[in-house]
Amino acid sequence: MRAHNDVAPAKVGRQPDVDTRYQVAAEVLRHLADPTRLHLLCLLGEEQDVSTLASRVPASRSSVSQHLGRLRLAGLVRARREGRRMLYRITSDHLSGLVAEALEFADHTVHALPHHVGRPE
Repeated sequence: MRAHNDVAPAKVGRQPDVDTRYQVAAEVLRHLADPTRLHLLCLLGEEQDVSTLASRVPASRSSVSQHLGRLRLAGLVRARREGRRMLYRITSDHLSGLVAEALEFADHTVHALPHHVGRPE
């Protein structure tokens, strides 16, 4: 999967393939379907290394490293080396927003708050 800024531009006058949009969206959601990966993405608004992340999520350093590898391969996080450390960060503000919305939906569900329905016109 490509990162947002790596997506090839659509040809002028043509709509993107609708099936492709749904496939890409489903793939992103599949990666978000794991609580540890979701937690990591929530934390990666700023660069952090594996050790720092492992101290903030209920998972081992090895598990965090594996999750970060999957997210990196999916194009959802990027990594850069700084000396001996690898620093990770989420790739897109769109993805950060999606994670925030999913957590807000969960808060409404867990705390039995009414969900927002529709938008005022």
